[in-house]
Amino acid sequence: MLPLDGITVLDFSTLLPGPLAGLILARAGARIIKVERPGAGDEMRSYQPRIGPHSVNFAMLNAGKESLAIDLKSPEGMAQLRPYLETADIVLEQYRPGVMDRLGIGYDQISRINPGVIYCAITGWGQDGPNALQAAHDLNYVAESGLLGLGADASGAPVLPPFLVADVAGGSYPAVMNILLALRQRDRTGKGSFLDISMTENCLSFAYWALGNGFGADQWPVGGRELVTGGTPRYQIYRTRDDRFLAAAPLEDKFWDNFCELIALAPEFRDPACDTRLATAEVAKLIVQKTSEQWMELFADKDVCCSIVATMEEAVRHPQFAARGTFRREIAVGDARMPALPLPVIEAFSTELLETPPELGAGLTKGPPPGSAGAE
Repeated sequence: MLPLDGITVLDFSTLLPGPLAGLILARAGARIIKVERPGAGDEMRSYQPRIGPHSVNFAMLNAGKESLAIDLKSPEGMAQLRPYLETADIVLEQYRPGVMDRLGIGYDQISRINPGVIYCAITGWGQDGPNALQAAHDLNYVAESGLLGLGADASGAPVLPPFLVADVAGGSYPAVMNILLALRQRDRTGKGSFLDISMTENCLSFAYWALGNGFGADQWPVGGRELVTGGTPRYQIYRTRDDRFLAAAPLEDKFWDNFCELIALAPEFRDPACDTRLATAEVAKLIVQKTSEQWMELFADKDVCCSIVATMEEAVRHPQFAARGTFRREIAVGDARMPALPLPVIEAFSTELLETPPELGAGLTKGPPPGSAGAE
């Protein structure tokens, strides 16, 4: 039996944060019912490229779910939805604050007919405060949380992150964590709860060291100049002779000593008292003299904490992932197959290895469960 067997999630979210949270819950056995707009559905359905009739983005994030196409502004749609509102264990949404209340399906309204419901609202800024209704995207959240300013290039300009930190690590993951905590609490009390997930606030935990330095020692970090943001030769990205890049992270002395010996760095540049910019420049001069393959052969089994920056295509073919079966789970779209998104759910808690994304409004595998969620 999977951990979330018997748990029903009514999911009003679209795009990334909510759908990824729902995917994680589905992987652990929950039933996810996507409530979508008739005709168009989740915006991600229209994205390119495609696998069969689906966008690959939609297929990746919504495999293993069901789809219910309902006009939330029509009496007929609300009548169709009501049995599911009365019995859902979890409601998941990511509208701006107040939208669901105006539709008549906010937490206070649903909890009157379903007192055990766990209502999870993912927003950029949280349910209140001066920014609560402000339009924004992931880049804005990481900018205003201070994360974006921690990293900088040689000119001091912030570097555009290639991953959606706020959406995933500030939205999807905290949503799942708090839903599981709320389920545990409901097991004890029989009562549901409202979960206010602020993606911007949740970015702050990534800056634990920066906040500690500032609050504890009044040493507020400067972008690109700190231990893990480019302020030391021990944590840098260096270009190789074949125009690849070496990610070097020999932070501790034992790793740094090994690294310096292998690259033949002069003693004066190994000294912690040496100007970090001079030391970094000297290391860069040495690294660019050999190809990426030559460096990895030299560093093999030497405990130097160095890697060649992989492309995504190279990464998915890494022997470590092959050995652990990281990409063995598949998404099926008709006769087409592609690897499913790896999730932080261990196999013992996971559904079968083949998943299928839902057609828009294709109907449900079964109706709402009898009774009310969390009823004693």
